[in-house]
Amino acid sequence: MSYKIAVLIGSLRKDSYNRRLALALAALAPEEFVFEHLDIGQLPLYNQDDDDHQADAVVALKAAVEAADGLLFVTPEYNRSIPGVLKNALDQASRPWGKSSWQGKAAGVIGTSPSGVGTAIAQQHLRGVLVGQQVSVYAGPEVFLQFKDGLIDDKGHIDNEGTRKFLQGWVDGYVAWIKKLEA
Repeated sequence: MSYKIAVLIGSLRKDSYNRRLALALAALAPEEFVFEHLDIGQLPLYNQDDDDHQADAVVALKAAVEAADGLLFVTPEYNRSIPGVLKNALDQASRPWGKSSWQGKAAGVIGTSPSGVGTAIAQQHLRGVLVGQQVSVYAGPEVFLQFKDGLIDDKGHIDNEGTRKFLQGWVDGYVAWIKKLEA
């Protein structure tokens, strides 16, 4: 059996540390886990007036989320919270009212930042939003990874063995949890 994981990265930056982390996590997962990065940068800003005629990018996002066996949110922290682009994606796929694509999904939440506390506050805010959408959030060890030059390259290769082992433990727990929920 294969498992499709929809990946939402909270940064649009070309050389995003969180994009690197997402690649690294995918490389640590078993082969039967397929990670699809969703493009949230093309979404229009949420406007309730558009609920009856959602943009093609919104329809595609909702379909990808609904087709996924699990979700992976990899996010930076902007101004002590989640980035606006990620919140916009959450809002878009939760609408129209009563037709949320998030409901009943399972999600992992992780992130990295140059800050000493990583993305702790953003992750806490994101968890609150996800619970409000009836998403089951992986409660394994939280990861507040401080990004430093050379930690993860642009291909997702982790240079530090201790970091690789730590992230492998998180991925192993996440994978086991997804498999259990899908059984």
